[in-house]
Amino acid sequence: MDKLKIPVKLNCLFAPLQTDTAFVIGQLGQSLDGRIATETGHSKYISGKDGLLHLHRLRSLCDAVVVGVGTVIADDPQLNLRLCGGKNPVRIIIDPKGRVPLNAQALRDDGTKCIVVTTAYSKIRFDNHIERIDFSVENGSICPHKMIETLANKGFGKLLIEGGAYTISQFLSAGALDRLHITVSPLIIGSGKLGINLAPVNFLNEALRPETDFYKVGKDIIFDCAFKQG
Repeated sequence: MDKLKIPVKLNCLFAPLQTDTAFVIGQLGQSLDGRIATETGHSKYISGKDGLLHLHRLRSLCDAVVVGVGTVIADDPQLNLRLCGGKNPVRIIIDPKGRVPLNAQALRDDGTKCIVVTTAYSKIRFDNHIERIDFSVENGSICPHKMIETLANKGFGKLLIEGGAYTISQFLSAGALDRLHITVSPLIIGSGKLGINLAPVNFLNEALRPETDFYKVGKDIIFDCAFKQG
């Protein structure tokens, strides 16, 4: 923790990651009105510099960072540690149909392990440094719980579900997140892509009500939502 230069006031925010058991944390950065991108898909950067530093700290404390193929196509993220110390996490892309561009930065051969989670529907071929894991499709998607179990058995017990909205929503809907960090930045976009999109509920007593704390980092506020205890 010290080498990451985490302020004392944020120690409680990162404490749940100091565990030897499997742990899955989601992260998204959004505007005051819940948008993670404009209608054209522009999203760099909604979070301020302190919010981005928080994301890199999360990466450094996890075994692997997970993104959906839509995020790779839209943003071409590097998924490495540029703003803090530590070892780059394994990069994992969820790509059921084999749509990932082979020149994506997340697939680069730089010494960090790359994994593509896919299905038998995907006919894409990868270079030798990229591992492919095939899953069956359940209700139109890959089961988050089976994905977590398989990755944990491979030694990747601490997972950061970084994006995008569809992927985070799938894990949240499945009850597969232990924690969710929502970084809210002081801007109003007015329209665009929402960060979370779950099945509708009829009554408020059906809504998710996680135990929540909040932390101010620069001009951003991080809401630390706990969905599982222990």
